[in-house]
Amino acid sequence: MKYTVKCWECGKEIENHFLDACPSCNGSLTIDMELSHLQGTSPMDLRSRPIGVWRYAHFMPIRSEPISLQEGGTPLYDCEKLAEEYGLRKLHVKFEGANPTGSFKDRGMTVGVTRAVELGCKVVGCASTGNTSASLAAYAAKAGLKCVVLLPSGKVASGKLAQAMFFGAKVVTVDGNFDDALRVVKELAHSGDLYMLNSVNPFRPEGQKSLAFEILDQLDFKMPDRIVYPVGNAANIWAAYKALKEWQQLGWIDELPMLTGVQAGGSAPLVMSFAHGQDDFIPVKDPETIATAIRIGNPASGKKALRAVYDTGGVMTAVSDREIIDAQFLLGRMEGVGVEPASAASIAGVKKLMDEGKIGRKEKVVCVCTGHVLKDPDTVIANCGKVLKASATAEDVRRVISS
Repeated sequence: MKYTVKCWECGKEIENHFLDACPSCNGSLTIDMELSHLQGTSPMDLRSRPIGVWRYAHFMPIRSEPISLQEGGTPLYDCEKLAEEYGLRKLHVKFEGANPTGSFKDRGMTVGVTRAVELGCKVVGCASTGNTSASLAAYAAKAGLKCVVLLPSGKVASGKLAQAMFFGAKVVTVDGNFDDALRVVKELAHSGDLYMLNSVNPFRPEGQKSLAFEILDQLDFKMPDRIVYPVGNAANIWAAYKALKEWQQLGWIDELPMLTGVQAGGSAPLVMSFAHGQDDFIPVKDPETIATAIRIGNPASGKKALRAVYDTGGVMTAVSDREIIDAQFLLGRMEGVGVEPASAASIAGVKKLMDEGKIGRKEKVVCVCTGHVLKDPDTVIANCGKVLKASATAEDVRRVISS
């Protein structure tokens, strides 16, 4: 597979395989895939492989056998009742909680960890709000690599912490937020202590491209009007844009859906920039939201995400914690789909944008829900009300359930 690692901002080609930023301008890195060998083909040609990340191997910068847990191939639900509730023509939910470790992070990690093995690395690491650490720990275990994860103290949901520990990672909580943890991991990577697999690593978003490929595949290549993403570190919405541009370059699609980003109100630096038409953003120093997976004040792919939204005619909005929880429970109790709070931001964002007239009622919308409800069971229990109690008799149970 031919590709070039480049600086996204100045265009400099990067030869050092262990850099996470451009040595000339400190810009973020990206990968240019050589796709000329696919000219004259169609996306239907990919269907000889099972649906999942590696159906799209031609678009992945990997030359060896992948480290895989059979990621991808997640359900795309047609949420008719929720669409009717919102007054929307069509609403699909792409449920990434069905991935091996329960989140979309597995899509990027299969590529990132495979790249680490190709480079001969023995130790991998990341900073995380939870899902990245869970995913990296699992894939490192599969690959036989040592794994180190840094988590912001007291800011990680128990389900995610349990996964990272279960898969054998060395888990270190740091006295600070996610951005502090990321700074430390970068220092460790630069000194050669580990190979960093946060999304600033340009190979991670390449795997995450498969999410957008898969949505179109599951819709039989009929383009939705809009794809809505929760936005934390912002690599996912950027990866979608990159994926769609690659298919457009090949002539496989003619137009792009409106990519729409939703942040939590207490952690929304990109929403502020979008409101002012800016290409860059000012980080939020102390982000705070119940949606721990997107509690990130300085998104590593923030400028890329803004480009993705601007270029596709999308929008960005912020929703409150109350709106997030309401959307989470509405999706669960109306459609039977259980997602963690950050995932529900996309659902809450659709409602808010419809109320503001920024999403039309005739649109076909896909909401990406990035993680499983069991990632954060404590938040669910705290918002469900009390468990009913009765004595061990049918009469008393009948009394309790009928009251």
